[in-house]
Amino acid sequence: MLCDGCWNVRANRLAEEEGTTATPLPEPDPDDTEWIEAPVCEQCGAAIRVWPTEYDRWVALATRPLPAKDVPEHHRWRLVETPAGCVAVRLRGARLLPDEPVYPHHQMLCVPEEDAPRRAN
Repeated sequence: MLCDGCWNVRANRLAEEEGTTATPLPEPDPDDTEWIEAPVCEQCGAAIRVWPTEYDRWVALATRPLPAKDVPEHHRWRLVETPAGCVAVRLRGARLLPDEPVYPHHQMLCVPEEDAPRRAN
């Protein structure tokens, strides 16, 4: 068992390595009836899903899974149901079938708006 200080150092190092530096979503007020907008990436404007990890950090993932063959290993994540709710788990060294669905880290898909090709309306 690690003390709180050692745990935070370890978790912060892992967060830097895995890119789990997203800001957690605020807890909604149970009395608030306003619509809650889905979060969007500040760089590219795309919709993202922010999930807690198993080590108390937060990660921004794509909103839909992709086949494992289309996602580099270091960007592969899976959502796992726990008694406390869903958490994101990075798939390290897992041998996956090419068509198995994985959630890519949003960083893999992020193209800043100024670098994105202009869309014709």
